[in-house]
Amino acid sequence: MPPGQGRTRRPNLVVRRRRRRLLGAGGALVLAAALVAALALGAFSGARHRARAHGASRGHAAPAPIALSPAGLPLATPALALKGIGSPASDPLQIPFHEPPREGLLFNLSTGAVLWQRNATMRVPIASLTKMMTALLAVRFGPPDTPILVTRQAIDQLGSKVGEFPLGHHVRLESVLYGLLLPSGNDAAVMIAQAVAGTVRRFVAKMNAEAAALGMGCTRYSSPSGYFNAGNFSCARDLAVLAHVDLQQPRIAQITRTYTAALPFPIHGGRLFLTNNNPLLIYGYPGVTGLKTGYTISAGRCLVATAEHDGVRLGAIVLDSNSPGKQAAEMLDAGFQDVYHLKRVPYPPLPDGA
Repeated sequence: MPPGQGRTRRPNLVVRRRRRRLLGAGGALVLAAALVAALALGAFSGARHRARAHGASRGHAAPAPIALSPAGLPLATPALALKGIGSPASDPLQIPFHEPPREGLLFNLSTGAVLWQRNATMRVPIASLTKMMTALLAVRFGPPDTPILVTRQAIDQLGSKVGEFPLGHHVRLESVLYGLLLPSGNDAAVMIAQAVAGTVRRFVAKMNAEAAALGMGCTRYSSPSGYFNAGNFSCARDLAVLAHVDLQQPRIAQITRTYTAALPFPIHGGRLFLTNNNPLLIYGYPGVTGLKTGYTISAGRCLVATAEHDGVRLGAIVLDSNSPGKQAAEMLDAGFQDVYHLKRVPYPPLPDGA
């Protein structure tokens, strides 16, 4: 060991020991300060919680979260308040169907009074009842003479079609609307979508925005026709709201009460002849005013039927039924006669399966 090295190490060792003692004391002080801060924060949080509770007891509760549609959009107040929805035990009518529809609703189109219901808020596929919204956006888009281009995408649609649209030509919007609502043309639905929004995708966004604006809380659209069921659904409650709004549009009301139509059309002969597939119109139910049929394998046979007797306007919605027309007629009869005590208007009974 070199001379003097032992004397140098001893003072250095003493210094290191003093530093460790100082660091230990500082750490203890930091820990104590952290504990004090945590206790203070806990006390503050508890006080804030008690203050909130006190405020709630004084009528200052935090606002409820905003309800959203299935498409994620803020829901407005429904355009028709359905009185008694969700309380089937309180319905004025109990209709004993042998094979009831999956979902159904009988209601007053003017007042919103619910007369009978079954699973009225269950989300189900709705097939071509989707076109009730397509028609609403169409009449808001333009007047009857608005030219609508016949596109390849429209011509190539699957399922029910008008089938007479000449590719590359323009057709009056009103003729396209008749094709949409009477034979339930999927080609007409795509033509309207492209004319209104430029593309089908943008039109579907408009459909979902309008559904939210009407307060339709169980409805989501994925196409303008309803031919594909993926992501396309609604419920009887929402369809009642939409039926009420649709029939406020004079053009839709006129079309949906029409059984047959001969329309100006750019084809040989200059006329397009169409027939409504609503079974209540086909079989002559008295006072029928509309509205729309639908069918796919997933949705089953569906019908939104409306009628008016002596100023009383009723709507019957039948979703996934073996006899939607017959069941809708029975529902309407029960409402007019047993609730509003109107005299029965004779008509040939609808056959099973209608």
